[in-house]
Amino acid sequence: MPELPDVELYREALTARVVGSALRKAVLKSPFVLRTAVPPLDALHARQVKAVTRLGKRVVLELEGDYFLVVHLMIAGRLQWIPEGGKAPAKITLALLEFDSGTLALTEAGTRKRASLHVVLGRDALAQLDAGGLEVMTATRDAFAARMRSESHTLKYALTDRRLFSGIGNAYSDEILHRAKLSPLALSQKISEEEMTRLFEATRGVLAEWTTRLREQAAGAFPAKVTAFRPEMAVHGRFGQPCPVCGAPVQRIVYAENEANYCARCQTKGVVLADRALSRLLHKSFRRTLEEG
Repeated sequence: MPELPDVELYREALTARVVGSALRKAVLKSPFVLRTAVPPLDALHARQVKAVTRLGKRVVLELEGDYFLVVHLMIAGRLQWIPEGGKAPAKITLALLEFDSGTLALTEAGTRKRASLHVVLGRDALAQLDAGGLEVMTATRDAFAARMRSESHTLKYALTDRRLFSGIGNAYSDEILHRAKLSPLALSQKISEEEMTRLFEATRGVLAEWTTRLREQAAGAFPAKVTAFRPEMAVHGRFGQPCPVCGAPVQRIVYAENEANYCARCQTKGVVLADRALSRLLHKSFRRTLEEG
């Protein structure tokens, strides 16, 4: 799922291309992508785009008349910019937004079709789509700590809970916790003040650095390689590969549709955290420390 750095890049790219332009026409290629009925989608036609903003992991196009078009990419949704005269990929395109300068295509690979569009009128209606997560890039350390300790969760869960923090998902939470040298299973209400400061600084540092890195890689082009797995990442998606800090093999915990990637030496004092399915399978032979391997 595109997270804060990726969504910020989409926001910047769209700002440069559509702000000040009128939306000629919005075309649905899949009837299920639009999740609202009132106002109708065609109410946006011929309205000028005033701004492009981010709402958590959503991209928001603000149009004149206090209308908003909210794009939620979910896991496999992506945005593609199609220059005038170009063609969008037919099989995976869910919707097309046509502007004078080109067409924005909302695409989604796979069959689950979770990406969505919402058309809302007024800022009160827009606010109803906001889960309430804290914007960490503008928050103070104390506000971050208060939000982290407001409920008892593992750090991994807390960072990715959109009610608590805005824009952070599975990939960057792994990178943040590795930078902070904290276990993904440490409890949010039990970490020390010094650990909280490390976590706050790591959160802001990782998100800022990756936003800058992705911006430099795009070099002004529309983002085309939006992925949760990047070779420059320290631990996310790197199970079994060496930690760039200490060289120990990256570990993982698999749960539901996600996984947590971490370095046991850097983050858990050498303890290999129990993967519920794997530890049940191996039982007594499950390796609990790096040294046992």
